[in-house]
Amino acid sequence: MSTVTQPIGPKPTLAGTPWRERAEEALIPPFVALLVALICGDLLILSYGQSPAAVYRLLLEGTWGNAYGFGQVLYKATTLAFTGLAVSFGLRAGLFNIGGESQLAAGGFAAALTGLALPVGTPLLLALPTCMIAAGLAGGVVGSVPAYLKTRFGAHEVIVTIMLNFIVLALLNWFIAGHLHVPETLHTPEIHAGALPRLADMDPRFHGSAANLALVVAVVVAFAVWFYLFRARGGYDLRAVGLQPPAAEYGGISVGRVWMRALTFSGVIAGIGGINYVLGYKHYYEDGFASGAGFLGIAVALVGRNHPFGVLVAAFFFAALSQGGLAIHAFVPKQMMDVLQGVVILAVAMAVPEVRGILRGARRRIDA
Repeated sequence: MSTVTQPIGPKPTLAGTPWRERAEEALIPPFVALLVALICGDLLILSYGQSPAAVYRLLLEGTWGNAYGFGQVLYKATTLAFTGLAVSFGLRAGLFNIGGESQLAAGGFAAALTGLALPVGTPLLLALPTCMIAAGLAGGVVGSVPAYLKTRFGAHEVIVTIMLNFIVLALLNWFIAGHLHVPETLHTPEIHAGALPRLADMDPRFHGSAANLALVVAVVVAFAVWFYLFRARGGYDLRAVGLQPPAAEYGGISVGRVWMRALTFSGVIAGIGGINYVLGYKHYYEDGFASGAGFLGIAVALVGRNHPFGVLVAAFFFAALSQGGLAIHAFVPKQMMDVLQGVVILAVAMAVPEVRGILRGARRRIDA
């Protein structure tokens, strides 16, 4: 008498394999959010009496349609990638780093001082790592202040980082204006070593664009953050604390140490971003260069879902909107792009949880 062997393992479902489910939840909600944002953008453009198709065509031509515009998008995306990665790194530990602007400025200032201190003719292979280390250390020092105050006294990192923005930026302004500025300006002298090549040096079509090889550094940092978060023990501890601090503490993880490490490394990442302007674009530190980049980095991190590669995509998207605003100002006010950025953030915040809930509910009904 034959027996029927029952299959071992979970029952197959019609909803799809786990990788397919993850892909659906990663791609469909942002697509819906983008669709909502485009509809709102259409309504805004129509309110000015313009054709949405004509405005969007001009936006694409001014960003991706020519080498200069595309280069400017890459340049702006590079800075936003660093600040977005910094914010997302802190959020993975359950911490909200609002100090990206001061950390970025401190990193740029340290990179400029190092570039000035190095002798003329220092090879780039030596000057670049030295300037990057200085930038990262400066950003890390600024980031470690709220980390220490939180772990030692329980001070909330949002309040401390906001206050530090004013303190650090004011100190840098005082130092530049009073001690290290070129006459009639608010910037330092040009650095002696460490200048990064621009894309225009390799491709003449990018002539006039500020895009430079700091873009490559941003991609490398994104890969390093991904590896740390998802392949290293320290990243596991950090994500565990971000999900449930009491449970992580019960499991033997020192929550205070993780918070200290998360905010400090977050500052390091933002600080390294200062090389994009100082080493890659102007070749000097200028007061106010980091204005707005830290706060926009928060939006980049949220839209990128706190994933390093998602942050890169979101940085590119927000940079395209920023550069596109310059291209379409003849048809609609440039500030419309700022409004559209806010719409994108709200659409992601509202649409992503709702769409994911709908997808999961549909799977449960199919499996039933």
